[in-house]
Amino acid sequence: MSFGEQPAYLRVAGDLRQKIVDGVLPPHTRLPSQARIRAQYGVSDTVALEARKVLMAEGLVEGRSGSGTYVRERPAHRRIARAGHHAGPSCTPFRQEQTDERVTGSWESSSRQEEAAGAVAGRLRIEPGARVMRTRYVYRAAGEPVMVSTSWEPLEITGRTPVMLPEEGPLAGRGVVERMAAIDVVVDNVVEEIGARPGLAEEVMVLGGVPGHAVLVISRTYFAGGRPVETADVVTLADRHRVTYHLPVR
Repeated sequence: MSFGEQPAYLRVAGDLRQKIVDGVLPPHTRLPSQARIRAQYGVSDTVALEARKVLMAEGLVEGRSGSGTYVRERPAHRRIARAGHHAGPSCTPFRQEQTDERVTGSWESSSRQEEAAGAVAGRLRIEPGARVMRTRYVYRAAGEPVMVSTSWEPLEITGRTPVMLPEEGPLAGRGVVERMAAIDVVVDNVVEEIGARPGLAEEVMVLGGVPGHAVLVISRTYFAGGRPVETADVVTLADRHRVTYHLPVR
């Protein structure tokens, strides 16, 4: 087999990848052994090993202790709809993150005060070390975890108010816009950025993924008169979800 200019291990990985995509190597099938790859493609042990590593890094195969390497089940993609602010009683934390009304879900959360680290302080435009309320959420749809989120709110805005704890008090479980309005802070803008990175072990463990696989991160910040009043990172598994935006035409 001629490998041209492309590194041999990428050519081998590409051919095996195509067989997985085409169903020639269906889910739960054992990947050819290193010796078989070496013989089939006429490459060295090193090339065969690197090709297998590529497929593993891409999440297409997984190692099973004492058994070998197998093709992973390819999960069906779920859609996470984003459409800005939803007002009214249905604007729960879950609905704030998933605006598709056909999807029902639940959430669990925990809050605590902490000092803002540099990155969070920069997003909130406060001094590093300023006190913030950090809240961590796990969102579930049909009982399955779909998103984890960490939000931060400056205590110089919410401290000693009825909405200091997002999940306690008279507006517990309501969205950021309504909670801020209760203390005369009018949210007038939301900015979201989407990026990807390797998942942290604690994130993918909660979401049912494999450590090191890619996650999508929606970094969101609410503003009132140009001032950030809440910022959050919403994390979901990249190989299981697609983010859809519904944007109004102005």
